[in-house]
Amino acid sequence: MPALRPALRRTSLAAAAVLVACSVQAQSLKDLYEAARAYDATYLSARAQAQSAEPRAAAAEALARPTLALTAAASTARVDPQDFPAGDSNAVNAALAARYPIINRVNDASIAQARSALDAANADLALAEQDLIVRVAQAYFDVLAAQDTLATVQANKTGITEQLASARRNFEVGTATITDTREAQAKFDKAVADEIAAENALRSTHIALDQLVGRTGVQPHALVRPVVLPLLAPTDVESWVTRADGAHPGLSRARVGLDIARLETEKARAAEKFTLDAVGSVGAVHASGRYPTGLGGRSSTASIGLQFSQPLYTGGLTENRIRETLLLEEKARQDLDGVRRAIAQNTRVAFLGVQSGHAQVKALEAAESSAKLALEATQLGYRVGVRVNLDVLNAQTQLFQTERDLARARYDVLLGSLRLRQASGQLQGGDLDAINALLAR
Repeated sequence: MPALRPALRRTSLAAAAVLVACSVQAQSLKDLYEAARAYDATYLSARAQAQSAEPRAAAAEALARPTLALTAAASTARVDPQDFPAGDSNAVNAALAARYPIINRVNDASIAQARSALDAANADLALAEQDLIVRVAQAYFDVLAAQDTLATVQANKTGITEQLASARRNFEVGTATITDTREAQAKFDKAVADEIAAENALRSTHIALDQLVGRTGVQPHALVRPVVLPLLAPTDVESWVTRADGAHPGLSRARVGLDIARLETEKARAAEKFTLDAVGSVGAVHASGRYPTGLGGRSSTASIGLQFSQPLYTGGLTENRIRETLLLEEKARQDLDGVRRAIAQNTRVAFLGVQSGHAQVKALEAAESSAKLALEATQLGYRVGVRVNLDVLNAQTQLFQTERDLARARYDVLLGSLRLRQASGQLQGGDLDAINALLAR
């Protein structure tokens, strides 16, 4: 296809020049993910939220530890009895009181809830990290897809320009009609509009990626050629579903939610049970002044003992609280079942999406080969006079559209593999290494 090869050659050279100019800023997917972990506000907010659970759990542990309190007071009084001279007194007292909970089931349940809440926070952080991986990959491949779209649009425009020039020459020498020229002109005008849209889409995707990673002028690495996409492993969907049931952070979060609800019921029931504390205090009082019956002085006290408390009647508060927590426990149980079903469904859908994507890539690769052969045949037919200029333009456009769709399908497969691991709860930052291996250096 002699008319097409110069256009492709010029497009390849232009693309190479762009890559050389951006080589300093070109970065792999893993590099940009690490940058996003230190910049993305959504992820950093989730991390701060998870970290706040640690001191909250540590604070709950204090419920099982002894407490010590210091109190002090100073007072003055004037006594003016009817039968005695007036007098006044001043007093200063201080006390040190300690309490150690020996049996307190409410505190025990609260401590267990705080520990479970820490597990829930860690699960939430894992979910946020998986979401960040997918968002970075999505933005990364969006830029690459926009670049491919722009390259194909420009190559198509170049080819149409050459066909337009050929149609004009043939019309001038009388071997073609004005229809060929006008058809080529219409195709060229459409190609110009497509190029403008593609350039704008590329700028928009670059802005989104830069905003996500906190850098400017980021240039992603393209896929190496020929592209060899990794196959699914394992190859049966039920294995993915089984893994999801055991490892998904969302499922762990729901299980912890049920544990917290059970502990809330236990805490409500514990409110009607007795508590036993060890208590002790040391105090001193210093009194001075002019008393009608004598003078003040100093005194000190010390005590240690056990304090028992048993609620007898709460006006229905405890009984209704237990009823409420039992219903909330049932809600948490149903939420857990709902999360488990949703994860299984999402995993199956993601698995089928990757399978379909692989099949689509193979079909588009075959379509690309067929489109190239069809274009060559159409160009040959045009030169010998059995095909018109519009046939060449349509065949050329079909080839470039197929190449664009093939590139997008490959990115969708790679992104789909990450979404499958996310759906099954197995996605980690190290999973980006396999994709990095497919990117040009």
